[in-house]
Amino acid sequence: MIKWFADLVIYNWFNFSEGTRLGESVHFFFYDTIKIIVLLSIMIFFISILRSFFPPEKTKKLLSNRGKFVGNFLASALGVVTPFCSCSSVPIFIGFIESGVPLGITFSFLITSPIVNEVALVMLYSLFGWQIGTLYLISGIVVGVVGGIIIGSIGLESEVEEYVYQIQIDDDEIEELSWEQRIEYAKGEVKDIVGRVWKYVLVGIGIGALIHGYAPAEVLAKYAGEGNPLSVIVAVLIGIPLYSNAMGTIPIAQALLDKGVALGTALSFMMATTALSLPEMIILRKVIKPKLIAIFIGVVAVAIIGVGYMFNWVM
Repeated sequence: MIKWFADLVIYNWFNFSEGTRLGESVHFFFYDTIKIIVLLSIMIFFISILRSFFPPEKTKKLLSNRGKFVGNFLASALGVVTPFCSCSSVPIFIGFIESGVPLGITFSFLITSPIVNEVALVMLYSLFGWQIGTLYLISGIVVGVVGGIIIGSIGLESEVEEYVYQIQIDDDEIEELSWEQRIEYAKGEVKDIVGRVWKYVLVGIGIGALIHGYAPAEVLAKYAGEGNPLSVIVAVLIGIPLYSNAMGTIPIAQALLDKGVALGTALSFMMATTALSLPEMIILRKVIKPKLIAIFIGVVAVAIIGVGYMFNWVM
């Protein structure tokens, strides 16, 4: 239905020529914008109802006093259904540390949450199929678990700013919501999240449209395809200075795949952009010291690179 409407508007009403670079780019932008915004709104509504059962207070209680491995896995799994953007990193970090959540478990949550939030996962399943979506889900959790375990094993508690341990946050009672309240909450989440991310989605779709219409497939396949052993490393290094959420990078990954870029290379770019963005590191600097930030970047980057090569090998 959406594709038929996009064909009608672009090729019939505006008379763009089908098969030309400009026509294909404009069609890609128009079609993907409608499809992703509609899908995003529907999925946010239903998934927000699910998320209403996991407020931050309950998340902190579930993660407190958990041991290694189990706690890291649980934190990563909760990161999937409890997405937070990088602007929320500071209060989440403080809340977890204050609640007695170990440092490594806290990082498992913070690593997985931006990489595999549930809305982006639904979009991945819809755009790329269940095989790629499932592999991405498993990989994102593995990156969070492994990264958190490594950081927790090094003993870096002294690299957290001292004031974080001194903050006392009231342990508010968790309010049980009615279904009417959950529906209103879900409506509010649709308005809030779509209002915050639509700019990144449009930018991502715009870049994807340019790649789809104008980037030479043979060049991308040569330098970013499976034949280049350094393609994953380059993709991660390019992704780190950028900033976007998973919803904004998915259209870019889709366009790259259409041009012959290797799957692991495209998805490792997505992971690096969402989990290791420069703005997030600047925000995290308020609560952790440069040494821990450097270790965090190094551990997660190596894990993402490993996942990228695994994708290229498996797929």
